[in-house]
Amino acid sequence: MYEGVVQDLIDELGHLPGIGPKSAQRIAFHLLSADPADIARLQDVLGKVREGVQFCEICGNVSEQQQCRICRDVRRDTSMICVVEEPKDVLAVERTREFKGRYHVLGGALDPLSGIGPDQLRMRELLARIGGEEVKEVIVATDPNTEGEATATYLVRMLRDFPGLSVTRLASGLPMGGDLEFADELTLGRALSGRRAL
Repeated sequence: MYEGVVQDLIDELGHLPGIGPKSAQRIAFHLLSADPADIARLQDVLGKVREGVQFCEICGNVSEQQQCRICRDVRRDTSMICVVEEPKDVLAVERTREFKGRYHVLGGALDPLSGIGPDQLRMRELLARIGGEEVKEVIVATDPNTEGEATATYLVRMLRDFPGLSVTRLASGLPMGGDLEFADELTLGRALSGRRAL
């Protein structure tokens, strides 16, 4: 344990996702030895993020305006919506350069043990978009874990009553460069059931 404000800094950094006690300590001591101008820039950016970033009124992605750049882009295909859990997932799909439609960010995944049900996610907004726009396909791109699968199953049940709407799920399987012997049973099973003709 360190004294006073140093320990407070370590504790606060340790609350960030993916930052354990050792990482929090390393970051804290890096900040203590950093140039004052670097610290000032970090403080400035943190202030701007808190004041200037909001969530897109259409899709729920992070934005500096009421609508994000993707929703404002008239070249995007409005007939396709890719449903993701978090704003960071939008960036992951965008990096592929394969998807030219729009997005819908749920703001998480169903997790009844943590008290996250459909009402805590942006499900109603998704239904409103599908009912109000000319959407032909919804791509469910939730994480391939228990919560993501539960969310995908719920979405499929909820959306199957829309006439003419195709609901698809991202394929899952073996990563490029991976070895079969190291794949877990669930991943290998998914790869087998999602196989395609060559």
